[in-house]
Amino acid sequence: MSVLDDIIAGVRIDLDARRETVGLADLERLVAAVADPLDPMPAFRSAELSVIAEVKRSSPSKGHLAEIPEPAALAAEYEAGGASAISVLTEQRRFSGSLADLDAVRERVAIPVLRKDFMVEPYQVWEARAHGADLVLLIVAALTDRQLTTLARVATSLGMTCLVEVHTAEEIARAVDAGVVLLGVNNRDLTTLEVDPGTFARLVEYVPTGIVKVAESGLTDATDAANAAAAGADVVLVGEALVRDSAPRRAVADMIEAGTLARKRS
Repeated sequence: MSVLDDIIAGVRIDLDARRETVGLADLERLVAAVADPLDPMPAFRSAELSVIAEVKRSSPSKGHLAEIPEPAALAAEYEAGGASAISVLTEQRRFSGSLADLDAVRERVAIPVLRKDFMVEPYQVWEARAHGADLVLLIVAALTDRQLTTLARVATSLGMTCLVEVHTAEEIARAVDAGVVLLGVNNRDLTTLEVDPGTFARLVEYVPTGIVKVAESGLTDATDAANAAAAGADVVLVGEALVRDSAPRRAVADMIEAGTLARKRS
């Protein structure tokens, strides 16, 4: 069993437990009462490099990263630094996340919020919207083509944006067939957790024009953000480097500045 398979097995157990407490009909009522989702795409398509800044306590590869006693306060720092969106890990077993973190961040910031989790059933998409998420992550390696299309359709019907994550050229083709508009290339292979910083640059040539490209994993500082932007990234998603930085507001701003300059030069 790969690392990804093991994570998803745990996700399904936790999902079943939540569903026993809150049914789909309950989520539908909650969704009807929340504000309309925010659209991240105008910012992502701007001339500046956009940053999706992540609230991330732990990871399977690095273990404990940061305490983050107040995720909303950290998200507010990210927003003040110029982040275009906030990513919130909600998977609890490997990432120490929760839907409570998502609630806290959504209440605090005025920019789009991504629920970052291992989405395998439509229930989770409804759950994300009920808790105020504007985007959801869909990992191609974790889904069949039918699952990918179904989850994307549900998210779109709720007005949400899908960040579709890939790691290979074959997965890019599958994402394109599913109608992707926001594509994340993960430098980390989720089956092994190994990071290859060159993955984005190698795969970007397979991404059709018009699709917004996100570089994920392995970005540690403004130089890495600039390199990703020079390679063709419109957006970078950064977690570990920001949660470990003592000045996350400045770190986000520095990445935006360096990345935007690199985009202008390339």
